[in-house]
Amino acid sequence: MEVKALACELPSEQGLPLSRFSHAELARQAVARGLVASISGATVWRWLSADAIRPWSYRSWIFPRDPQFAEKAGRVLDLYQGLWEGQRLEPDDYVISADEKTSIQARRRLASGCPAASGRPRRVEFEYDRQGALAYVAAWDVRRAKVFGLCRRTTGIESWHDLVDLVMRQEPYASARTVFWITDNGSSHRGHTAAQRLANWYANARLVCTPVHASWLNQIEIYFSVVQRKVLMPNDFPDIHILEDHLLRFQTYYETIAKPFQWKFTRDDLARILDKIQQPAEQLMAA
Repeated sequence: MEVKALACELPSEQGLPLSRFSHAELARQAVARGLVASISGATVWRWLSADAIRPWSYRSWIFPRDPQFAEKAGRVLDLYQGLWEGQRLEPDDYVISADEKTSIQARRRLASGCPAASGRPRRVEFEYDRQGALAYVAAWDVRRAKVFGLCRRTTGIESWHDLVDLVMRQEPYASARTVFWITDNGSSHRGHTAAQRLANWYANARLVCTPVHASWLNQIEIYFSVVQRKVLMPNDFPDIHILEDHLLRFQTYYETIAKPFQWKFTRDDLARILDKIQQPAEQLMAA
């Protein structure tokens, strides 16, 4: 029990120049503290494994610090369920998820690679020259599985405006009752000013921002993960023009096979998670 308690302490609290304990280091500390006369790292690992204690592992964690986190996140989750302010969305209401994927490099490999062969994966030259970078600004129609996107050298209000125009100037969005735009808190599309700006551009467009540190609520991030796997890995583009061509042609290709994402995370799931982390968050803020 004392060895397990030691494993649940931070090395820095013991004055040790370590970021985390290994089972071998825990064994040495147990001996140094006089908890045991001798012990092996394997024994420590076996004891800790019985209670699923792994002090050598860690995960990054961001506590929700926005006092309106549940309210803001709930609005987004309601839209994914086809609801807004307790009312069912009409057929001429649309939900758009949008964001930017920034700093996409075009890497020209210094030697030609080899395709896959029997017993051998594809080979890609390790060294490359950077040929510039693009920002991919894209929007995803949550209920229709439609993709809209464009490439720019930089992000900002102008690029964001171009994307909004690309969507809102075509049907069915131009004549829609309401087009909800779900975004994160990027500098070009956050806060009351951005919401008013969008409404000035198009009277039937409404901005709905996720809480801070909640981009995972934005479905466009799922599409970006598909782009990362299917288009950008491995990164082998002679120049940014070919990179742009691949990104835009992939949109057309993806729409031929795309279906709406089966989003199952609801307000109830969110409430359960927030309740679970509320006590650790309060302890952290108190500290």
